[in-house]
Amino acid sequence: MVLNVYELTASFPNAETYGLTSQIRRAALSISGNIAEAFGRFHYLDKNKFYLNARGSLEETKNYLIISRDLGYTKAEAFQTLMDNIDGINEELNTVIKTLRIRNQQKSSQS
Repeated sequence: MVLNVYELTASFPNAETYGLTSQIRRAALSISGNIAEAFGRFHYLDKNKFYLNARGSLEETKNYLIISRDLGYTKAEAFQTLMDNIDGINEELNTVIKTLRIRNQQKSSQS
């Protein structure tokens, strides 16, 4: 998804270089960055915090994509492809977050 965001934003107007282009790229990078950081953590609360941050960055990216579409910077097909990617990533993140919570609850009840 990050590569698709970079490809999409390469066609944005130069006036957006330090505005929307920069913001959407940073938000998209933050998704994978937080997932990677969560993966490297061993404690439930640490892991979950970074997965939740990734989900927040995902929503931020979605917001910027909607704005770029409304401004006419994004073609419908590219927009829909990225929205579909976002929905898939969101489902996966929700599954991971839910699974971690359940495991933590089970672990706590065994103690």
